[in-house]
Amino acid sequence: MDSQQDHKKWIAVYTKPRHEKTVENELLKKGFEVYLPILKERRKWSDRKKWVEFPLFRSYIFVRTEIKNSLFVLQTMGVVKVIKFGGEVAVIQNDSIRAIKLMIEGGYMPEAIDYFVKGETVEVKSGPLKGLIGEVIRVDNSDRLLVRVDAIQHSVSVQIDRGFLKSV
Repeated sequence: MDSQQDHKKWIAVYTKPRHEKTVENELLKKGFEVYLPILKERRKWSDRKKWVEFPLFRSYIFVRTEIKNSLFVLQTMGVVKVIKFGGEVAVIQNDSIRAIKLMIEGGYMPEAIDYFVKGETVEVKSGPLKGLIGEVIRVDNSDRLLVRVDAIQHSVSVQIDRGFLKSV
């Protein structure tokens, strides 16, 4: 295997809203290996039905490159930022990219959901519980929001759709 290929890693790039395909084309022109997971869905309007393509992850695309080239990626029209954790460019595992490709190519309809870890502190971002801060727990395979009342050493929990939650 080519040693230059060994140094290439998948990185996540955040784009302007609805610019995923434009950024993909611009990066391909620059010679980068790019992956934009696209789903197709039949949408129905009052007067017609049509197949619509949309990205699995809104405003995100994946680029396989050497980490030192991330500045060239950032200088691409439509790119907002290269995703970093702790000041370092975040690397996506090859297995994760391969799994996404297999799901889409296999005819499945994967759904992007917010990533929460059991025990993580979250805030409800919409709905009647908006502004409430609690902890994510799992009971019987459903997500629950746990609110601790420390003074009386009790807790209350409610089943909630993770789409209403955001990390604190």
